[in-house]
Amino acid sequence: MTYIEQYIEENKDRFLKELFGLIQIPSVSSIAENKSDMLKAAEYWKKLLLEAGADRAEVYESDGNPVTYGEKIIDPTKPTVLIYGHMDVMPVDPINLWTSPPFEPEIRDGKIWGRGAEDNKGQSFMHAKAFELMVRTHTLPCNVKFMIEGEEEIGSPNLGKWCEQHKEMLKADIILVSDTSMIARDMPSITTGLRGLAYWQVEVTGPNRDLHSGLYGGAVANPINVLAKLIAQMTDEKGKITIPGFYDDVLDISAEERALLAQAPFNLETYKKSIAVDEVSGEEGFSTTERTGIRPSFDVCGIWGGYMGEGAKTVMPSKAFAKISTRLVPNQDHEKIAVLFKEHFESIAPKSVKVEVTSLHGGQAYGCPITVPAYQAAEKAYLDTYGKRPVPVRSGGSIPIISTFEKVLGIKSILMGFGLDSDAIHSPNENFPLEQFYNGIRTIPLFYKYFAEIK
Repeated sequence: MTYIEQYIEENKDRFLKELFGLIQIPSVSSIAENKSDMLKAAEYWKKLLLEAGADRAEVYESDGNPVTYGEKIIDPTKPTVLIYGHMDVMPVDPINLWTSPPFEPEIRDGKIWGRGAEDNKGQSFMHAKAFELMVRTHTLPCNVKFMIEGEEEIGSPNLGKWCEQHKEMLKADIILVSDTSMIARDMPSITTGLRGLAYWQVEVTGPNRDLHSGLYGGAVANPINVLAKLIAQMTDEKGKITIPGFYDDVLDISAEERALLAQAPFNLETYKKSIAVDEVSGEEGFSTTERTGIRPSFDVCGIWGGYMGEGAKTVMPSKAFAKISTRLVPNQDHEKIAVLFKEHFESIAPKSVKVEVTSLHGGQAYGCPITVPAYQAAEKAYLDTYGKRPVPVRSGGSIPIISTFEKVLGIKSILMGFGLDSDAIHSPNENFPLEQFYNGIRTIPLFYKYFAEIK
């Protein structure tokens, strides 16, 4: 039995007790009445870090929820790893779908059940315990810093400014994050890319009031008809987005990485069956996994207008609305794309209507080359734990703060996730397999070991 296995075996019951204490705090960042719970979670993290062996740990105020920071500097000449995690969680609604109370964690069927069990209390907690393990066994080879925030689930609106204010304190060689998933329990993977996001609301206005569709239909532009036609023009028959300049900054990934991405197990028939569709669609020339990982996309997220009550009402509406998003890839600037879409969408509208496009929010994409030392260290660590070389994957989702870190702090991030697709994050009955929880604590010290050796 290795020292890592021995430490985990001797302390695993205590680990779970401490994690349960964290999960029991209802730190839902999107609900104002839970504000005091955010401070409670931040103080809990401070206590965790100090007891794990941090030289210091403090709770910092931000313009929003607090941030807990901790550090242990063993030698200023050695590499420094900055751990990022978040203490806030998603709302629990619909509560009636939970098998057990979301803030009363329990072990069932070999899994930890509760809101935050995986996202992100369970995964960030692994880092605290891996750090404790290295301190107590005198095997810590790097300096360590922790930054645990309380607003990730609402887009981290204040963390960028907080990082600007504390740039000197946050200096590091790499940011290590566990807020992503693996392909499968026996197939490790490292997330090397996250898509960015640009999101708008569109308002199309025709006549100054709703009109009788018989008296005016065919003579006056119907805003819903116009909106549908405008949206249809946003993509062509090959699935490409038609906004002028949209692809100007899209970077093609290397043939080597594309080949590695293709190694991820994927069954198209199973995929179609799981979402009850007969055919997939998207940009011509790319596989389904490439379309959601390395290519941008365009989607209407909501559309409404006119009469939507029971039965029929022969009315031609005055207004029509849509919420529209694009997922972006590394090197695309969400602010530039926001302007390009607005200018194009408004320019192609007929004079029979007025069109207003409002940008709601956005975030930059993120990419990490597989050639950086931290990726190589993570690759070796996963190989030791799982017996398989991890597959690099590009996630279709977004974690906007990761690109903010690179912009503000000038530091790359390595996304070493241990979650599984079955963990039901953001949904009722969130869970985290005990096997994955302990594997995370096994793997993280190995990352430090290999990172220190490579650096």
